Amino acid sequence: MPEPAPVVAPPAPEPQANFRWPARGRVISGYDSKSNEGINIAVPEGTPVKAAEEGTVAYAGSDVKGYGKLVLVRHANGYVSAYAHNGEIDVRPGEKVKRGQVIAKSGASGNVTSPQLHFEIRKGAVPVDPVPHLASN
Repeated sequence: MPEPAPVVAPPAPEPQANFRWPARGRVISGYDSKSNEGINIAVPEGTPVKAAEEGTVAYAGSDVKGYGKLVLVRHANGYVSAYAHNGEIDVRPGEKVKRGQVIAKSGASGNVTSPQLHFEIRKGAVPVDPVPHLASN
């Protein structure tokens, strides 16, 4: 008697528009899986950088080459959001943050020549285009 085929659940649809924009500004560099694992938003130095969704700060520091002052927030849905090139970090690892909470102030740290926010969303360790995950407001 042949083995029954295993039952495989269809993949869950990717959530869309469940993150908020971390800062208001003009996107100066879009997502490209080969050259930019996120988006870059031009913002004046000192602009509040806000958590795109609630979660726990997984990293806050400047040890990741090129990113300058970086904050990583781990979210309950398996995503991680990254906020780079900050001038000031306002949170610590292990801290719980709410959506919209100020976690940093923008700057030009790391490998950039002007104030901007580099923003990434990763599913686990895999970068994804953040724009489809960002709400329109």
